[in-house]
Amino acid sequence: MNDDSAEIRGHRPSRWKEEDKQEGLGDDRKRRHRGDEFGRDNNRSRSRERGNRRRSRTPGSRDRPSRSRDRERRRDRDRDHDSRRQRSEERHERRRRENEGDRREGRSRRSPDGRSRRLEAPRDADERSGSEHGRALVKRGGPLPSQSDSFAISKGDEPEKPKEKPNFGNSGLLAAASNSITQADGTTVTLKYHEPPEARKPSPRDSWKLFVFKGQDIVDTIELSMRSCWLIGRDVAVVDLPAEHPSISKQHAVIQFRYTEKRNEFGDKIGRVKPYLIDLESANGTMLNGEKVPESRYLELRNKDMLQFGSSTREYVLMLPPKE
Repeated sequence: MNDDSAEIRGHRPSRWKEEDKQEGLGDDRKRRHRGDEFGRDNNRSRSRERGNRRRSRTPGSRDRPSRSRDRERRRDRDRDHDSRRQRSEERHERRRRENEGDRREGRSRRSPDGRSRRLEAPRDADERSGSEHGRALVKRGGPLPSQSDSFAISKGDEPEKPKEKPNFGNSGLLAAASNSITQADGTTVTLKYHEPPEARKPSPRDSWKLFVFKGQDIVDTIELSMRSCWLIGRDVAVVDLPAEHPSISKQHAVIQFRYTEKRNEFGDKIGRVKPYLIDLESANGTMLNGEKVPESRYLELRNKDMLQFGSSTREYVLMLPPKE
């Protein structure tokens, strides 16, 4: 009755209040539990999305293991290559050192004084017996000596020296004799110039001529096609073209006809005989078209070239008449 009166009055009993409190606490717990589950689900979904994003960032992520394997294989190959190269270099270095050692051994064995340890170390029975008897044995290199020489060596005597063999090499005396001319009074004159193997006489079609000018006058005309070599100088006994000026040497210069070959545009060989000038180390030199020529060197001569020898005022003009 008291409870009913209390409910009518608008007041609830304390027992009911406690039940309401417990029900409220249960609802709060349920809400929290539901919130936790919802948060876990959200976290899981977010982590899945992140994983998908991470996976989708690099399209070739599946190929990463294969790439790493390829890199490891390349590294192994490079290491193997480096090790092989290092081994080959060590092998070459070892061989080089062995070759150097062999060369040194050969030198030490060939040394005449016999100071090397390897030559001094071995002592055979003959050497011991010779040293015991107080006789020094003569050691020689090369082929084995004859029987008489071996007996002489065992006795301590010096063997006979071999006779000198004939030498058939060029001594130079024949060349000097061929380049020398004996004069009437018995004196010999040695020629400073000798014709080369390519010396040729010019063909009759090429009638080379040498005109000697003194001022405006033609003093002499020389047919150069008559021979292959023309020696110019003051020594009348040996020269072919004498020049009397004191500044000209006895054997001053040479006009030499030589055979030369050249290839045309089709690769065929074309040979011609052309005149050349060479100065024989003269005292005052030779001029070609107003310029001094070098000594002991061939220079090709062409049509209308002008030559001067020494300090002479005479001019030698080379001419080749036109072909008919």
